[in-house]
Amino acid sequence: MGGVGAIIWFIGSLVLAGLELAVGEFTLLMLAGAALATAGVSLVGVPVWAEFATFAVSAFALLFFLKPALQRRLNKPAALDTSVRSLVGKQAVVLEDVTGAGGQIRLDGSIWSARSMDPAHTFTEGQHVSVVRIDGATAVVWAEP
Repeated sequence: MGGVGAIIWFIGSLVLAGLELAVGEFTLLMLAGAALATAGVSLVGVPVWAEFATFAVSAFALLFFLKPALQRRLNKPAALDTSVRSLVGKQAVVLEDVTGAGGQIRLDGSIWSARSMDPAHTFTEGQHVSVVRIDGATAVVWAEP
């Protein structure tokens, strides 16, 4: 079977790899890799049972060793940012008039000291503002976009 078997395994590998694009979970990609390895072994001219054994062993190895490692690497959970930088860009509600000198806002469920980015501008109670930056324990705010 030699060359014909290799072509069949190679075509099977291409089909499985193409189907993986629709699924995106690496299972079909691992099977495509096993079919590609089998195509390479088939070129040597091994018996058909050896081709199927090669496919089975390589599929098992790829599915149970490589696939979990790939999924862990690609599906890392995003780190939770709890620093004050995470508050920049968030919206807040003015609780006490905010001027260039000070005031209070409700930001992310907490009450914060705040001041206006423009010292000449005042935000009144109930207005919505955006946090431009955090200076120590004071939020610098401006008009919500």
